[in-house]
Amino acid sequence: MATVSLTGASKEDAATVFGVLRTAFPTDRPSDDVPQEQPGDRTAVWTAEFEPTQEWIPTDPIPLEGSVSATLQGGYVAVDQLREALDVTFAVDERGTASGDQEKELDLRLTTKR
Repeated sequence: MATVSLTGASKEDAATVFGVLRTAFPTDRPSDDVPQEQPGDRTAVWTAEFEPTQEWIPTDPIPLEGSVSATLQGGYVAVDQLREALDVTFAVDERGTASGDQEKELDLRLTTKR
């Protein structure tokens, strides 16, 4: 299991990223659950958990309106599989990483693949 948190994105771009991951892997969110704007001046953070599997269905590149900051956190294999799925669909710029005994955290910037 790995957690994906998205920030700095429109709700449409967040829905696009989660949609790609939902197509590839089981998630804790129902299929009709989409990111919603929250009132106020706070920065939105959208989060979902995914259970990466060895066999997943890659998707073609999908455009984003802007860039999306994504943090992937979980076991090494799960985080690597999520990153691989994102890398097939979006341009991925790795911004940072933190590793522990059992978990890994990746900070990524996602944009449209050119």
